Amino acid sequence: MSDTREQILEQIKVQGDLVRQLKATKESKEKLPLAPSSEGRAISTSVGQQLKAQQQQQLQEQQQQQQQMHKIDEEVSRLLALKAKLGGDATPANQKFTLKTPKGTRDYAPQQMTLRQGVLDKIVQVFKRHGGEAIDTPVFELKEVLTGKYGEDSKLIYDLKDQGGEILSMRYDLTVPLARYLAMNKISSIKRYHIAKVYRRDNPAMTRGRYREFYQCDFDIAGTYDPMLADAECVKIVAEVLDTLDIGDYVIKLNHRQLLDGMFEACGVPANNFRAICSAVDKLDKSPWADVRKEMVDEKGLDGATADKIGEYVRLSGGAELVEQLLADEKLKAVPNAVKGLEGMQLLLKYCSLFGLEERISFDLSLARGLDYYTGVIYEGVLKAEPSAPASPAKELHNGDQALEQSSTVGSVAGGGRYDNLVGMFDPRGKAVPCVGVSIGVERIFSVLEAKFAASKVKLRTNDVEVYVASAHKGLHEQRLRVLNQLWNAGIKAEHSYKLNPKLLVQLQHCEEHQIPLAIILGDAELAQGIVKLREVTTRQESNVNLADLPNEIRRRLQK
Repeated sequence: MSDTREQILEQIKVQGDLVRQLKATKESKEKLPLAPSSEGRAISTSVGQQLKAQQQQQLQEQQQQQQQMHKIDEEVSRLLALKAKLGGDATPANQKFTLKTPKGTRDYAPQQMTLRQGVLDKIVQVFKRHGGEAIDTPVFELKEVLTGKYGEDSKLIYDLKDQGGEILSMRYDLTVPLARYLAMNKISSIKRYHIAKVYRRDNPAMTRGRYREFYQCDFDIAGTYDPMLADAECVKIVAEVLDTLDIGDYVIKLNHRQLLDGMFEACGVPANNFRAICSAVDKLDKSPWADVRKEMVDEKGLDGATADKIGEYVRLSGGAELVEQLLADEKLKAVPNAVKGLEGMQLLLKYCSLFGLEERISFDLSLARGLDYYTGVIYEGVLKAEPSAPASPAKELHNGDQALEQSSTVGSVAGGGRYDNLVGMFDPRGKAVPCVGVSIGVERIFSVLEAKFAASKVKLRTNDVEVYVASAHKGLHEQRLRVLNQLWNAGIKAEHSYKLNPKLLVQLQHCEEHQIPLAIILGDAELAQGIVKLREVTTRQESNVNLADLPNEIRRRLQK
């Protein structure tokens, strides 16, 4: 192998010298003087003949140059093939290599995976309760599918190298792939859920559940239906998921994209600046108003007085009474978009009340959600901090009073909204399919639950084994295999030691450590009578059971 490597390196050196010679020849040829123009017809015959000879010589040299360039291309291709054969991108053997996961990613141990799977199973149960059907899409899409759908967040998309003529990007979310799926397959009505990983070149905050590779759990309703019926159900789904997971107190913030646009128009924001200002308002959950205002004025070019007018609205939050107050607002009444948005919010709050969500929702004008594709209702589920957490800065309530929120929020765990035009962007005829949906931020939920379990020092069971087949002494490994086969054929989850003659104490300790509820203990004397000992691991009580009745007795014990 060493001789082969040296031979390839020598070939690369020789080919490199040849390429350099060819390039030098090309450069020298390029310095030759150009042939005179057609004006040479006016000069003497002898000069004309000289010109003709120069032109012929130049033509021959151009042909030679083209042949040389073709040869250069062939040699470069050969060099690249040699480099690939040698493994030119491999890390040298003498270079130190640090084993780690890429930035913004992590591994998951069995206990963490058990917790994650439990969370995902509960979420799927909620989705199925509401009639959801599962789909899946590729982890990467054509770049043009994703481009222009995420506003300023488009810079966070992972682009891939050209792979066979297609320019690809890793999916940023599950919503745009759904829209592409609906348009491509001519689907006009579906209630789907999708649980999969997405990728963002974001600045990770691992302790807060913010990664570059993470799961999203989406539920979307596509189709043309009457106003707010599907939207209200999506809000209900958020509440059911968070209640089922029991991760603490939360609030679901609601707003309307038409109301935001109408508010910007009423405040004097130019129409071509709506999306940029909306993106700035979207940062109010992480930054104080002073910082957001500074961004609007200094970076977005908004007039200071206009920004102050926006500030009067975006610090308002409340319920149905706030909708009534804004419907009476003279500036908003003059803008049709604002009135439509408020009427939509009025209907949504009514339906949410019928679902029993009055104590869980808040109409919050600071909620913007910066993604470009939203067209109607938007919402976000936010976890509140524990009572011992420091209070957040003062927030102006809908009645204008200043009040300190009793509990600060620790971050969004769900979000979504209506996007009626996204599917039409992919349809050749521009056919729109109205959609509304929600995405559950499971990574942040995982982080909260992991912290809870770490604080409580509760050990999660990481396997589903129901019974362990143990042997009391040597020479019983074949009998263990017979009993295991009987249990597996009966659909019972069982395992044993992979040592021929394990010690009984070690086997029983394994059961206790892995929280296996039952153990079968085999012994020559018992087997001769056609029985085995069945042991309850937690109480350590043992009883004799006939081998033929063993599966039924195990099921009976497990149902206690």
